[in-house]
Amino acid sequence: MNIDILRYKYNLFGMNWDAHLRLRHVRTFLEIARAESVSVAADRLNITQPAVSRSLKELEEMLGAPLFDRVGRGLRLNEAGRVFQSHASASMVELMRGRDRLAKDGDLTSRLSIGVLPTAATDLLPRAALSFREEMPHVRLHILTGPNWLLFNQLRDGTLDLVVGRMPERDAAAGVTFQQLYIEDVILVCRPGHPILERSKPEDHISDFTLILPPSGAVISATVERYLSSIGLPGLRGAYETVGLPVGRKILSASNALWFISRGVVAHETEAGSLIAVELSSPLLSGPVGISISTSAPINVERSVFAECLRNTANV
Repeated sequence: MNIDILRYKYNLFGMNWDAHLRLRHVRTFLEIARAESVSVAADRLNITQPAVSRSLKELEEMLGAPLFDRVGRGLRLNEAGRVFQSHASASMVELMRGRDRLAKDGDLTSRLSIGVLPTAATDLLPRAALSFREEMPHVRLHILTGPNWLLFNQLRDGTLDLVVGRMPERDAAAGVTFQQLYIEDVILVCRPGHPILERSKPEDHISDFTLILPPSGAVISATVERYLSSIGLPGLRGAYETVGLPVGRKILSASNALWFISRGVVAHETEAGSLIAVELSSPLLSGPVGISISTSAPINVERSVFAECLRNTANV
């Protein structure tokens, strides 16, 4: 459907739009768009499939345009649907913001549970949390850190509303959608004055020093393993395994150990010069950092606002 035609039909509908549009039309549309299925949307909304189909039909009649294309047994947004989705989502967010601002001062009316992986815990998440507090002051943020496998299990079972960090590997990604915020690389870091910094080809001397590697459950573990194999060190084990900043930073400062870690985890330290990124002739692979949400999670406006805060923070 041509977007100009859709705009024309919006205008043609005129006053009937205000008289007939209901919140259920918007909620039903957004749920169908996310589930790409009438039956799944009905289950999530706890209403019957005929009621979902009826609400969609009424909305499409009001707009004068179909919003979905049928693909097999499912539905997929068409061009007009994508246009309407952007405005419908924004409208829902604004309605909930209005509700929040009318809440009693100081009364935390709801809670949003966030899981954060190390790469986003030191900078992105705290800044987004402060921005979110300004937007929705009556929502309590419950922030959890932990290993990759635990956070994604909690995301799938509904304990967490979203997870912020590296894109999960294939096994952990089942039942999860991912929205990329930016690309980040894995680096090798050491203390200032480390002997490896004087080597013309540092990768030839990695095995000469004590290593800190990410544990097998960490998202970046496979990336580091592939890199070590590519430089002739397959199966190399670290004396320590962690992606935790306090532990890794302390070990590096007190020894000649080397640490493979996501750049975001040690960003403040490398900027301040308390840790140094070793210049490798063949850098490690980069990977996306972003927002992971369970495909079975219901519509949640607080989560949408926090995701917006994350996107704004990542773009600053």
